[in-house]
Amino acid sequence: MNVPNFGPGTDPSVLRDWAQTVEGLGFDLLMVSDHIVVTPDVAEQYPAPFYEPFTTLSWLAGVTGRVRLGTTVLIVPYRHPLLVARMAANLDRLSGGRLVLGVGVGWARQEFEALGVPFERRGRLTDDHLQVMLTAWQDEADYRSGRIPLWVGGNSDAGLRRAVRLGDAWHPLRFTLPWYREALHRLKAIADERRRPTPALAPRIALRLTGSPVTGSERLAGEGTIDQVLDDLEQLRHLGADTVVLDPFNGDPRETCHPRAAWQALATVAASWDLRAHHPRTEHR
Repeated sequence: MNVPNFGPGTDPSVLRDWAQTVEGLGFDLLMVSDHIVVTPDVAEQYPAPFYEPFTTLSWLAGVTGRVRLGTTVLIVPYRHPLLVARMAANLDRLSGGRLVLGVGVGWARQEFEALGVPFERRGRLTDDHLQVMLTAWQDEADYRSGRIPLWVGGNSDAGLRRAVRLGDAWHPLRFTLPWYREALHRLKAIADERRRPTPALAPRIALRLTGSPVTGSERLAGEGTIDQVLDDLEQLRHLGADTVVLDPFNGDPRETCHPRAAWQALATVAASWDLRAHHPRTEHR
């Protein structure tokens, strides 16, 4: 689950309710997004308050007991890589090994400018920072619990190459299924070219339940009736996805004032998925 950690309806009590609802429904991963400076380009989509992910996840670790905690995605160039490596390792240890670190290059040019980070170099900086983080984790003498799972986001070919070189999983965000199938061929080709294993698949899809079917070539995975959403999940599993992150935020910050609508959608998916698991269809579409 991708939990909104921003917007006019979000405060500590709502974040706690989100986390406990997600865990109570049986989901096994709770993720939040990342911005540091709410510049105008950020505020248009993700207005203040925006709760910083490491701080937020550390607090949520204390009010949950089982659910994994992650970032979708942490903007790697925004912070010194040794600071990120330390915060991530500490959060993983304090939470009992529950951290999943999803990472990306970022998109908000004004935020990069506010932080003094060159926007045009964000791809190279991400690669360099990730390598430093991996080395820091490997060299840490007291790091005994195994490396933190690193999910590399990005729907571009550069993101695919980065996932193959540095990631445990590829973490694409909000897409159509035809695009995803084609991207999997490109991912495998890149892995084969570099003689590396294809990373695991951990996509993030929309979650927008509708009363009638959504049709057309632009339908995102996760949009439509509950049967359409369940079929999307089955197809993603059939294509090799180990984990699928559901994202109920559909772009209007006012949605954060009404979290119960998203909780109901999650409850519907959880109950329907369990029912289908006990009564599977004879054919997979």
